[in-house]
Amino acid sequence: MRSHENEPFVVNREVPAVIVPAGVEVKLKPGQAGYITQALGGSFTVYIEGNLFRIAGENADAIGKEAVQAPELPPNATEEDVKKLAWDQMRTCFDPEIPINIVDLGLVYDCNVTANPDGSRAIDITMTLTAPGCGMGEVLVEDVKDKVQRIPTVSCANVELTFDPPWNQSMMSEAARLQTGMF
Repeated sequence: MRSHENEPFVVNREVPAVIVPAGVEVKLKPGQAGYITQALGGSFTVYIEGNLFRIAGENADAIGKEAVQAPELPPNATEEDVKKLAWDQMRTCFDPEIPINIVDLGLVYDCNVTANPDGSRAIDITMTLTAPGCGMGEVLVEDVKDKVQRIPTVSCANVELTFDPPWNQSMMSEAARLQTGMF
């Protein structure tokens, strides 16, 4: 996968975006030009006119990029297969300001898959944020919900945000601590 860092772009259609880190939704207009600062997990963090914005992956075409394909599940998949795919999907969710996925950041505390009588599945996820006042909290929760609900047979994803226990740097994977220089 090619890095898109500092790649220039021009918005080619009106597109919803979220201001980082405030979490406020805005519309970017055709003709606005900027740079992609992060392209991880299918969403894009872009810099336009002195501000950072997050553009969801399904709107990648608005900046000339391709949307990420939906995950695939093998036939006769078990709840364990679905759980593994859910963790893989959450590894495509990135904090817009930190180029590390939420799993390696240690933000996901729990993920449980329940089979429903109709053959569909429900997924319950418990996660936290690096800071309780983070304006991007709801955006990250929606990103997790959206990506997990894309898994075939998943009828709903419930994401509970908790601050008990509060997140700290020791919850990060070793690779994440190395990448950020936090030992």
